[in-house]
Amino acid sequence: MSGQRSIVIGGGAFAGLALALALRQGLGADIAIIVADPALATRPSRDPRTTAIVAACRRLFAAIGVWDQVAGDAQPILDMVVTDSRLGDATRPVFLTFAGNVEPDEPFAHMIENRHLIDALVARAKADGIDLRATAVTTFDSRPEGVDVTLGDGSIVEASLMVAADGARSRLRERAGIATHGWDYDQSGIVVTVGHERDHHGRAEEHFLAAGPFAILPLTGQRSSLVWTEDRAEAARIIALSEDEFHGELEQRFGLHLGEIRTLDQPRAFPLSYFVARSFIGERLALVGDAAHVIHPIAGQGLNMGLKDVAALAEVIVDAARLGIDLGQADVLDRYQRWRRFDTMAMGLATNSLNLLFSNKSSLLRAVRDIGLGLVDRAPPLKSLFIRQAAGLTGEVPRLLKGEAL
Repeated sequence: MSGQRSIVIGGGAFAGLALALALRQGLGADIAIIVADPALATRPSRDPRTTAIVAACRRLFAAIGVWDQVAGDAQPILDMVVTDSRLGDATRPVFLTFAGNVEPDEPFAHMIENRHLIDALVARAKADGIDLRATAVTTFDSRPEGVDVTLGDGSIVEASLMVAADGARSRLRERAGIATHGWDYDQSGIVVTVGHERDHHGRAEEHFLAAGPFAILPLTGQRSSLVWTEDRAEAARIIALSEDEFHGELEQRFGLHLGEIRTLDQPRAFPLSYFVARSFIGERLALVGDAAHVIHPIAGQGLNMGLKDVAALAEVIVDAARLGIDLGQADVLDRYQRWRRFDTMAMGLATNSLNLLFSNKSSLLRAVRDIGLGLVDRAPPLKSLFIRQAAGLTGEVPRLLKGEAL
């Protein structure tokens, strides 16, 4: 058994690893930090997905010492255009454009392939002396003075705090008896990487079509990541098509502005849903990332919401440690929940409303939203606020999201 002051993090993806690094930085080497996840056995990472990292979360990665390792693999989003059209329309009028900087020379987001970032986080965690275990948390038993965590390899850890960072189907959340509320959308997100003849120049595009948004997100080189929303049945039909038929559907939506396009990986469809845990905390337990909330990808904020959880939880734990307070006691965790829950509910409501507004065939709603987009485009202060909101730089921002060390 390891010391009473240890912290166990169940889940070794972005949120779990980033939290471990932030805690190591803020707490020093005296408190053991254990990250348990069977996926840690797969190295290098083979995660085929890509992610938009907003400016605040890029600052977090810089503060915990990993951004320099991945900066060369990250594509800055230099500007963004938003269009609204039907699939068969001959033109796609642009209703809204964003310049991509939140501060001089600081883009509001970067696109990066998950595998590069995961590998950099793992390498840094090893260098910082974090205990990485390629096994799952099987059970945990909380008591007033600590939590006994049993791992899949049979070892038992006595900890001050257990963190569930094990994703949307969190077994740790279920084990704690924390319910969720939300719903499934009758939509799936089709994800695929494409190569194209011409350079994207760092431009992201979001085409609002009747079934939902079709986002073109720039990657390094002449490549882009697509997130393409369709009704579930239609998404299943599209990914089952032959290569040539799929190319036809893709070209109809992508267009030819970047020249000839080709798919670089196998398209995959993910069912879309929204849920929020009824509580982000339990007895000596905190939920972060998808274990706490899942939102619609229409605003590209899902992973970034999880990293905001990481920044807030790390800050409240480090503050407690400096005051000599038990890291897992209820009032410490309650501060984390108060900090994150309102923002999470607000973002969930906003993305749900955007999806209802933009994923429909109503001509009236289309006219209303196009007027609204046009008004925002003509109001620089409002556009600036939108960019700062999207970049994660509004509200009560944790220190790590400002790029400050804990």
